[in-house]
Amino acid sequence: MTHHPIVPLDPTGDALHDLTREATAFLTDWLSELPASPASDYRDTARLTALLRRPPGDDPGHLGDLLDTFRQAAGQGVNTAGPGYLAYFPAGGLVSSVLAEMLAQAANRFTGVAQTAPALVAMEHGVLTWLAARFGLPPGSGGLVTTGASPANLSALVAARHARLGEDARDGTLYVTEHTHLSIAKAARIAGLPGRGVRVVPSTPDLRMDVAAAARMIEADRAAGLRPFLLAGTAGTTSTGTVDPLPELARLARAHDLWFHVDAAYGGGFQLTRRGRATLTGIGEADSIAFDPHKSLFLPYGTGVLLVRDPALLHAAHAADGQYLQDIGQIGDLPDFGHLGVELTREFRGLRLWLPLHLHGVRAFEEALDEKLDQAALVHRELAADPRLDVPWEPDLTVVVFRPRGGDEAGRELLARINATRRVYLSSTTLGGRFYLRLCVLSVRTRPSHVRLALDTIRTTLDHLTPTP
Repeated sequence: MTHHPIVPLDPTGDALHDLTREATAFLTDWLSELPASPASDYRDTARLTALLRRPPGDDPGHLGDLLDTFRQAAGQGVNTAGPGYLAYFPAGGLVSSVLAEMLAQAANRFTGVAQTAPALVAMEHGVLTWLAARFGLPPGSGGLVTTGASPANLSALVAARHARLGEDARDGTLYVTEHTHLSIAKAARIAGLPGRGVRVVPSTPDLRMDVAAAARMIEADRAAGLRPFLLAGTAGTTSTGTVDPLPELARLARAHDLWFHVDAAYGGGFQLTRRGRATLTGIGEADSIAFDPHKSLFLPYGTGVLLVRDPALLHAAHAADGQYLQDIGQIGDLPDFGHLGVELTREFRGLRLWLPLHLHGVRAFEEALDEKLDQAALVHRELAADPRLDVPWEPDLTVVVFRPRGGDEAGRELLARINATRRVYLSSTTLGGRFYLRLCVLSVRTRPSHVRLALDTIRTTLDHLTPTP
């Protein structure tokens, strides 16, 4: 039997130094291997999934052995941190944000109320205030950092329900399209709205919400005795990255006294760029905005943001009294984040945003996002020039959808063969009943050479599917 030295539960001195040194060395090696790592790999999945279900032992293990096991486990599946991942919404996970998270977790401060960590809450609140201003929301706007846009959408919907419908939401209706993220409908169900209250507005041929159709549905529902209360626009749909006509939707919402929510989970980060601001015109008219920095700000998964025009409405919908909180007092104008969302207990999430923004500077993010827009434009231009492909929509942001002219089965075969190369990884979607391949350029680690590799892989795979006669 191999005996390993006992690692104290709360290591200090040399023990702590040895642990962090070994972990940092592992991280450095692992990141250096990413560019050459497969975009997807399932060759050892069966063995590892069986191995990793074993319970922990009573005796100590060795960190080096455990890190090696993690290395093997992280190598299976889809490599969302690598440059060849071009499916769904990649980001990469900035190392500066990873280091921030390590520090925040070591500090282990409770930030559900400001009194327990006022300076850290101020740090997080400062980033939220800055973001609100960048999105064009008025002074006094605020919000909170969440684990993603799904809980942000939920809290926005709960606030809208409380502000517009009060205690009885049975006749409430909200308006989405077939391209709206499923988390909106899920949030409505969690918030107690009946399924019939989620009204699906038709889309225009360019996949945007039909504003005139939405107006007719709102008027008809109100005439039928229903209570329209929320209009949900999208700034970057999941399938195609399309941006709804936000200025027109804002006017429609104001005309009918509806809460205007914008799901900018994917597209929000592009607000830092000139082109992105032009594409997202009208987003500053929203009552609430959900945004995922773990998408278009390149941060690690689990980083979402909810911004609201009037934080008092968010507080009114979520705050609750508890005798065990009677010692907690207000600290200046700092928010108590536990009263703005579904979580009371929450870690200090702000540092994973604050540190990268201050360390790299905002211009670095702007330039990186501009590069992604350029790369996506190149992908669209080259794929659209290939007569074997149907590329029906020009991208608003960095998602390009295409399909072989041979039909759905040819599309499925093309996707399977591309992903089987393990050089790049794409995803698919269904639009108008047709199967489309989907390529999203967004990872901070995806450089022009990787985009060129993806284009070459697509063309080479097409050559094998449709050989020249």
